[in-house]
Amino acid sequence: MQKKVLITANDIFTISSQKQFEKIALKVFRFQHENNKVYRDFCDFLKVNPQQVKSLQQIPFLPIQFFKSHNVVSNTDPAQVTFTSSGTTGMITSRHLVTDVSLYEESYRKGFSQFYGNIEDYVVLALLPSYLEREGSSLIYMVEDLIKLSNQPESGFYLHNHDDLIKKLLELDEAGQNVILIGVTYALLDLIEKHQFNLQNTIIMETGGMKGKRKEMIREELHDILCKGFGVSSIHSEYGMTELLAQAYSLGEGVFECPSWMHILVRDPEDALTYVNDGKTGGINVIDLANINSCSFIATQDLGKKYSNNSFEVLGRFDNSDIRGCNLMIL
Repeated sequence: MQKKVLITANDIFTISSQKQFEKIALKVFRFQHENNKVYRDFCDFLKVNPQQVKSLQQIPFLPIQFFKSHNVVSNTDPAQVTFTSSGTTGMITSRHLVTDVSLYEESYRKGFSQFYGNIEDYVVLALLPSYLEREGSSLIYMVEDLIKLSNQPESGFYLHNHDDLIKKLLELDEAGQNVILIGVTYALLDLIEKHQFNLQNTIIMETGGMKGKRKEMIREELHDILCKGFGVSSIHSEYGMTELLAQAYSLGEGVFECPSWMHILVRDPEDALTYVNDGKTGGINVIDLANINSCSFIATQDLGKKYSNNSFEVLGRFDNSDIRGCNLMIL
């Protein structure tokens, strides 16, 4: 019989201190160990006794590849939505069965607000062709909702109609309207090859990934090209993935910060069960407490480094990992 959830959405989204985060994370760990068979079997394989887990560092992190081969769920409710990762033809993609989509909506709405303020202050323009052209994208779900919440008739998606988007960006910027342009990396590069901008009131946010359309670049080179092409001083970035319900944001320089219900640990690339010191490169482990109904403790295939203020950078991916939609930069 499934144990009653003792952690509510309010507990998760009102976290205000590291101590509070750790307390709830340990509760979530015990709940998921009891109710998520895939995660429990993984913990058993590692011979982890949940009663002996007293800190974040002792919690086992499920390798992200499990979302390709298993249904990773912590309750018996039917999935309200299934998010899938992008991949090349024939590739096995990840499936995230979301049994309560309101948790995802609350996570990205509150997360956006934490970093950018009121969504109604912005026109939201989206240039996400690779995501729009397939089913099951969690990014499209989020951006579609942000477009609606902006309550701005000018907000909307653009596919291959670059000329219309160029005209709209110029009009809105000249009128002094705050704009966020969310774009997949290669499409943003395509846009500035058509037109060189000098935008004063527009935030450019890249979601990473060349999707095989262009060669990968290191972040510094990419952001330099985008800054010059759009005439802006910094490029913002979003760090999210199919298997997570939370997003981290970078307001420039590729340094990300998490909302209060998300936390990063960096594991030793040679020993997945130990952690490296701040400022050292390793594998990114994510705690996402919004993932209460699947698994909140994910070992990603991304390489990065964390700093003492809990901000982090994404530096690339492990060489043997699949090409993924959320592939940020190859180092």
